[in-house]
Amino acid sequence: MASSAIQPGVLVALQELEPSSPFFKEGQSVRVTGRLQSYSAETAIAVIVDGGANLSIDTKHLRDISFRTDSIYQFIGELIIQHENHVVVEARVGRNVDGMDLNLYHQSIQLRRKFESDLLKSKVTDLPPNPTF
Repeated sequence: MASSAIQPGVLVALQELEPSSPFFKEGQSVRVTGRLQSYSAETAIAVIVDGGANLSIDTKHLRDISFRTDSIYQFIGELIIQHENHVVVEARVGRNVDGMDLNLYHQSIQLRRKFESDLLKSKVTDLPPNPTF
């Protein structure tokens, strides 16, 4: 039986959502943050930008969130890869994070990845040797 558990959103910078990225997978659960460039109430599509990259967010499943252009928002959801590698995040969580320092946020993503990589390496090197019988 396949597991239908909701996966946690992997912290991803908008610039990393390109076809060569390991995060660029259909259904990949991501957490993205950016400044709201536009929002259409008709289509429920928001467009966020950060560092020269932009990303469309499908907000149809979100409730009780008001969108303000130029405010900073964070979304957790799944990647939907459309024609010509156009990516849309189907958001299941969204929140306003005005006041967040985006440069510091990007630094924290890199530090977290380094920590997780170092932790994984230490677990591999700390394994006991194979016993011989």
